[in-house]
Amino acid sequence: MPYLPNTISDQQAMLDAIGVSSTDELFAMIPDALRLKRPLDLPPGMGELELTRHMTALAARNLPAGQSAGFLGGGSYDHFIPAVVDVIASRSEFYTAYTPYQPEASQGTLQAMFEYQTLITQLTGMDVSNASMYDGASAAVEAVLMALSATRRKRVAVARSVHPETRQVLETYLTNLDVAIDLVDVPEGAVVPDDAQRAVTEQTACLLVQQPNFFGCLEPMDELSRIAHAQGALLVTVVDPISLGLLKRPGEYGADLVAAEGQSLGCPMGFGGPYLGILACSEKFVRRMPGRLVGETTDRRGKRCYVLTLQTREQHIRREKATSNICTNQGLLALRASVYLALMGPQGMRQVAELCLQKTRYALEQLTAGGVLKPAFNRPVLKEFTLRAAGENAAKVVEKALAEGMLVGPSLGRWYPELDGCLLVAVTEKRTRDDIDRLASLLA
Repeated sequence: MPYLPNTISDQQAMLDAIGVSSTDELFAMIPDALRLKRPLDLPPGMGELELTRHMTALAARNLPAGQSAGFLGGGSYDHFIPAVVDVIASRSEFYTAYTPYQPEASQGTLQAMFEYQTLITQLTGMDVSNASMYDGASAAVEAVLMALSATRRKRVAVARSVHPETRQVLETYLTNLDVAIDLVDVPEGAVVPDDAQRAVTEQTACLLVQQPNFFGCLEPMDELSRIAHAQGALLVTVVDPISLGLLKRPGEYGADLVAAEGQSLGCPMGFGGPYLGILACSEKFVRRMPGRLVGETTDRRGKRCYVLTLQTREQHIRREKATSNICTNQGLLALRASVYLALMGPQGMRQVAELCLQKTRYALEQLTAGGVLKPAFNRPVLKEFTLRAAGENAAKVVEKALAEGMLVGPSLGRWYPELDGCLLVAVTEKRTRDDIDRLASLLA
């Protein structure tokens, strides 16, 4: 009976061992009004063979990205993952290694984290990276919290073109704090510098901008950096790591803190996770950075080794001195990102970004040629763009493509009422000309 955790006699033995006569006595502290007085509404149990068939049938109803032409965007992207990433990340010494709690433990894990940090600083142009975070949204929020702590100000300016779910996570974190969020509207698909100028004041801790933004459009980052710093605010940038193969690195336009979703760096889409949070900053903010930072040193014999240099986590220091309640990192996914970045190198990253750019341009031309779909914004884009369905509901366009085994979207009405007829289309290096032509023919 492999699906029964224990038998009746096992249960009774455990009850006897802890000195209670029944499960009712065990849970006597739960008020009677909160107890369920009937059996759970579940179908009859299945044998292992029947259950295996049932679960296989349920799984077959999914449409994995690898079995479709995926144009899905909005934060999760179908990029090519070289086989070596899986091979190295599948080595047992990596995927069974436990989180290091002592500064000198787990040299292999610590070295992998150190290499990851080094690669992220090279990618972003920043001084320091931590050993990763849970996901891109939590990394962005932690960057904002660092800015609030560093400036001791109480307002945050946020571009409305930042991923709406990242903004929701930020709102949740700040709900019970004395901090106000000032949204910067984006009527043209990106921040207008004059609007940012009005939103950023002497009370603003930081300006949060995404590049490329949620609509796939490029933001005027040099100008926004100047506006933020003129008021003594920090610039917090959320980036797409693949885009940095072509676009100016955040450190080059003066970003103080950088967050990113690292899923595109060798991590599968995985039906939504687990993903990888990237967080990097200027050196002057390193003491405010949450999580782990691994450093390089020498042991007593003079050999190179690695150590947890900073660990401002609740598990390591007194809670009131912790920089964040984030207490761990995505070590295995950070390893995948490290392998991917080391394998690709600067030229490989540029090539991937260029392929995304070229195929995006072709897709935008083909999808809008028939007049059914039109560009929602007249802005430069890199690997993602927003289309408006002329006289047709965007959700129906998504359904129409899905019926033919093609994944597009999401439709934007769920977050932006004024964009109810719009949807996102993402084009990565994996999409072929045939894929794009087939989608254009279908939606025409």
